[in-house]
Amino acid sequence: MRVAKKSSEQLILTVDDDQDNLTLVARTLEHEGYKVLRAGTGEEALEKMKTASPDLVLLDVNMPGMGGIEALKRIRANQSQAEETHTSVIIVSARSDTDDIVRGLDTGADDYVCKPFDPWELLARVRAQLRIKDLTDRLAEANERLQELVDIDDLTGLFNMRSVYQKLDLEIGRAKRYNRAVAVIMMDMDEFKDVNDSHDHLFGSFVLSEVGKIIRGNIRNVDFAARYGGDEFLIALSETTVEGAALFAERLRKVIGAYLFSKDGYSMNLTASIGVAVVQPTLQAIDAKTLVRYADHAMYDSKHSGKNCVRTFDMSSLSLRKTS
Repeated sequence: MRVAKKSSEQLILTVDDDQDNLTLVARTLEHEGYKVLRAGTGEEALEKMKTASPDLVLLDVNMPGMGGIEALKRIRANQSQAEETHTSVIIVSARSDTDDIVRGLDTGADDYVCKPFDPWELLARVRAQLRIKDLTDRLAEANERLQELVDIDDLTGLFNMRSVYQKLDLEIGRAKRYNRAVAVIMMDMDEFKDVNDSHDHLFGSFVLSEVGKIIRGNIRNVDFAARYGGDEFLIALSETTVEGAALFAERLRKVIGAYLFSKDGYSMNLTASIGVAVVQPTLQAIDAKTLVRYADHAMYDSKHSGKNCVRTFDMSSLSLRKTS
């Protein structure tokens, strides 16, 4: 469970072109144990936020160049685009008209403090916003854990198929933007029915769990894998080539073939049939389901060719060619 940050671990960015106000606010916060970053303009504040992740921003409105309202708009837009965690913002301004306060809050500020302010009131509002941010961060982490429970296959530790097509479509879109290729590998364990028939279903579950570990141990952080169903698996490789994907598939085939599955007195070796499909989205318009279907065709060709081998789907001629 996430532990709330201590004040000495919380970073506050205070932004004001008036050096006296900037010093007063910074010293007040530092006296309470907070870490403080200072910025004299909206542009400087945005630049500092590129390398630092403040828990809270205290933002003046009237500043030369980029004013506080425009800086606030940029902060919210940047967080939305990058899907970052929420950074609380308190506007600290000499503008005390109701219209100014409403405008600031509607733009995305979490609170509004009018100058001149009572330091004790400012600190109380800072503590309140940091408590809200902590609760927001905890909720986001809980939702992320819940999403993992929904998306992860308990047996193998890989993704299930609930979200894989969406992930793969995103990967295809990324490959198109950067003029790169993306590969899908479909793998089916050979004669897996015999595992359950000649041993038991617990051993069969153990085998699938071990295969999941093997796959996780052989893919990169930028790749992802899923249990497609039963004893079939899907692996997506980013920034690769036909040759690179085929080499990966062949290496995986050999690792599985050499692995001794052993538990509770049962031991056996197994093999896998693998199909590969690689696409460069800038040259070939394709979606996730079609790419998976091509890899699936290649896998079934591997099955029909004697099993325990790799076949690659040739995207240029829509035919199959032998790679091992």
